[in-house]
Amino acid sequence: MTVTPDLGELAAQHAANFRSNIYTPTDLFKIVNAKITTQNEHLNAFISIANEDALEAAEAATQRIKSGETGALIGIPIAVKDLLNTAGQRTTAGSKMLEHYIPVQDSTVVQKLKDAGLVIVGKTNLDEFAMGSSNEYSAYGPVHNPWDLSRVPGGSSGGSAVAVAARGVPLSIGTDTGGSIRQPAALCGVMGLKPTYGRVSRFGVVAFASSLDQVGPFSRDANDMADLLQVIAGHDEKDSTSSLEPVPNFKSAFNRGFDGVKIGIPSELLQEGVDDDVLESFERAIHEFETRGAIINRDISIPSIKAALPVYYLIAPSEASANLARYDGVKYGFSVLDGKNAEEVMSASRGMAFGPEVKRRIMIGTYALSAGYYDAYYLKAQKVRTVIQQEFATALNEVDTILTPTTPTTAFEIDSKINNPIEMYLNDLFTLPANIVGLPALSTPCGFSDGLPIGLQMVGKAFGEADLIGYAHAYQSITDWHKSEPVDR
Repeated sequence: MTVTPDLGELAAQHAANFRSNIYTPTDLFKIVNAKITTQNEHLNAFISIANEDALEAAEAATQRIKSGETGALIGIPIAVKDLLNTAGQRTTAGSKMLEHYIPVQDSTVVQKLKDAGLVIVGKTNLDEFAMGSSNEYSAYGPVHNPWDLSRVPGGSSGGSAVAVAARGVPLSIGTDTGGSIRQPAALCGVMGLKPTYGRVSRFGVVAFASSLDQVGPFSRDANDMADLLQVIAGHDEKDSTSSLEPVPNFKSAFNRGFDGVKIGIPSELLQEGVDDDVLESFERAIHEFETRGAIINRDISIPSIKAALPVYYLIAPSEASANLARYDGVKYGFSVLDGKNAEEVMSASRGMAFGPEVKRRIMIGTYALSAGYYDAYYLKAQKVRTVIQQEFATALNEVDTILTPTTPTTAFEIDSKINNPIEMYLNDLFTLPANIVGLPALSTPCGFSDGLPIGLQMVGKAFGEADLIGYAHAYQSITDWHKSEPVDR
């Protein structure tokens, strides 16, 4: 008799159940498909939900397992941010500009997922073109936090975080340009990892800011995260920024623990703007590390780190303005065809299809790159970026990892900050430095405040993802924060 799958199980347990013939990937997909379809009515985590293609993939995975294949994630359902191209399936980037765009080729990450036997169950909602920290800027409506439907899930990968937090899927894929994986992971009570720049291919990912974007995984525990990163990491000749660095076993540090681990705390970042409950949870996590042998250094200094926010909001919009110039209403995407000339077509098409945050960032970026202002703004920002990179390198010569809260607050109410972009941008205070310097960073749950999750961020050395996942594994072995789940939505 077939047992009904429990969607509260981790990916590793589902995989074990497949191998034991307790149920099949096809059985699991049918349960997942029904749940995410129902949940989507109030969470709005998905822009599109796959049916026939995903069912075929689940049936193929079932046959692969029956034939003796033992891949760790064969048959596991996964959600993919609607910023990654999926051949034959709509990819919108959360924008009306690409509402009807159907790619002819998979992104490299999507192809790797398919090759490994994962079942892509749908494309998740996001801030338009990944520009946002709350998932309120999607052309397809805001995503709701499963812990409190009146609150944001974080952005831009809010849909991917919510899909995992609400137990719709055990795994998902997001992208991170300034915290867009780690921030929603923290606000939704799941794990999220931004790998080292170049660790995961960006080929086939709709570009926001090319020197900052990186694809990464969401999961509920360190073991599942290691398995998913193992699938998607590696050099890709189609991506000129892809690194040749060998891919290690991402579970290699699981038995290391905290004894002798040197942890740095950049105290200059914690002096203002952080909620008391967030600081309390952060200090409690530090205590857990210290009592198990970690060496805490509160004297590390990254003097220019406070400049990271303005640096980011010059570089990212500048690159966005260049990347989004391709959407001209002529070649592909949304188009207004009744203009008198090409300029009118372009202006009308972009004006109608782009949302307010995308327009804001295009304008900022265009201004920063314009003649007479390039040296004063963009070039100066790049010089400060180099200084910040050097300061992080110095700090990480003294310690193994740098710890901060992931976000300064817990999830805020929908509409409460949407008319104040500066306040919205401050949500990325702790996360965006890792993008500026290209280092790996991970968020894992570390507490709650009034029923809302709090995240702990670990920043590591270049290509040190295995160490970060190992630290998270050790932390999760002594705490239960990552096991908490919202009321069934």
